[in-house]
Amino acid sequence: MTENSIIELKNVSKHYDSTNVVDNFNLKIKKGEFVTFLGPSGCGKTTTLRMIAGFELPDEGQILLNGEDISYLPPYKRPVNTVFQKYALFPHLDVYDNIAFGLKLKKVSDGDKMRRLTTDEIDEKVRNALKIVDLEEYEWRNISTLSGGQQQRIAIARAIVNEPEILLLDEPLGALDLKMRKDMQLELKEMHKKLGITFIYVTHDQEEALTLSDTVVVMKDGMIQQIGSPEEIYNEPENAFVANFIGESNIYSGTIAGEKKVRFINHVFDCVDEFPKNEKVDVVIRPEDVRLKKDDDESLVKGKIVSKIFKGIHYEYILMVGRNEIVVVDTKDREVGKTYGLQIKPDGIHIMKKELHTNTYTDAYIDKNNKVVISDAAFDCDITKLVKGSRLEEDGTVTGPDGTSYDFTDADVIAEIGLTDIEILDYVEDATVSGTIVSIIYKGDHYQLTIRTEQDEDFVLDTEYTYDENDVVGLKVKAKDISLKLKGEAKKYAKK
Repeated sequence: MTENSIIELKNVSKHYDSTNVVDNFNLKIKKGEFVTFLGPSGCGKTTTLRMIAGFELPDEGQILLNGEDISYLPPYKRPVNTVFQKYALFPHLDVYDNIAFGLKLKKVSDGDKMRRLTTDEIDEKVRNALKIVDLEEYEWRNISTLSGGQQQRIAIARAIVNEPEILLLDEPLGALDLKMRKDMQLELKEMHKKLGITFIYVTHDQEEALTLSDTVVVMKDGMIQQIGSPEEIYNEPENAFVANFIGESNIYSGTIAGEKKVRFINHVFDCVDEFPKNEKVDVVIRPEDVRLKKDDDESLVKGKIVSKIFKGIHYEYILMVGRNEIVVVDTKDREVGKTYGLQIKPDGIHIMKKELHTNTYTDAYIDKNNKVVISDAAFDCDITKLVKGSRLEEDGTVTGPDGTSYDFTDADVIAEIGLTDIEILDYVEDATVSGTIVSIIYKGDHYQLTIRTEQDEDFVLDTEYTYDENDVVGLKVKAKDISLKLKGEAKKYAKK
């Protein structure tokens, strides 16, 4: 355990059927810290919170509280309370009785025996809880007369009245309108300071996470993408997903052009990150890190304003640099159609290793029709790629250059498909396989889509066409665009 750590999750995983909801999750949380699990719906953040609370049990790994394993400890024995998005207040009880409900059932140690709390003790604890949530004098109000924000504070008061070491909050502001949500963000931050206990918070709202947290844990598909302070997460995203999910970003595919130099949008820029020359990378530029200059400076890349939106304290512009879009924020009112030079300082250019260069499927196999099966779908392929210099015979066997005949039925192979080699179709009837779009990242002149099949296999592709998340689409791949490699030696499949 790290010094001052209160909760540690070690290699925690949770599966539902064949789906990994939480996958090898490792995290240490300090005592008194405000930690937020941030990610899109279905990323595993609520499941992780429920495992800490004891409502779900991990299939693998450990959950440690002050160094002791509580992975299988029942919820009522954990010094943890949870506030849910649906407050689950008792409508037939007034504010006082809602908050006092748990205290009336609670037993405390009194020497050698256990006793219930006295009325005076309960009164004092309820008053203190109401004071923390700024609802003194509301004890006898009916729950139905309270606003959404007030009900949310009563739910928090009911959770903190038991003096837990850790308060878990599962999207508690999700049911509130925008203004009330922003007000409650400030209230929650103030409550955290007053209480001094550990808050673990779940949200899909990026602004909420950045406003409230000491530490943000960004999640995707049950896995941690990045852990850091709000400033670190925003200013130094570790991959394109984090950059795209946290705030506005310009994301481009780039190439390292030399020492601390990177080429993207057809221009070479100075940068501060060091990567090997010619390495393909992802480049992230925040809109506020681009400066618009007069277009008479020949050293600057030029862009034309094609869109302008007034956002109160600044304007948001979209400029076209060739076929690439770049979003810029600026306080000056500029004219659509004008051309400007774009100045981006080296420390405003964030370079990340590409997560994916090609789709690789290590559990593919060849069926009896000499097709490669990926995600239960059979794709046409060039079976002769498995033996260099071979040819395909009429009976479906492959003859090598030395005359050896091979039958690759049921052969295990590794299949690779490039990001630009997958054709996306609106009509799934015409496709080899279909799936749901689960992620969209815009990269200046194209979109990078992740399509997930019913078998939880992902196909990642680049396209210039616009789609929405949760669209169901079909996919096709030409036989020549599927690279094949045998697992093991070809002689295993030689015909005798």
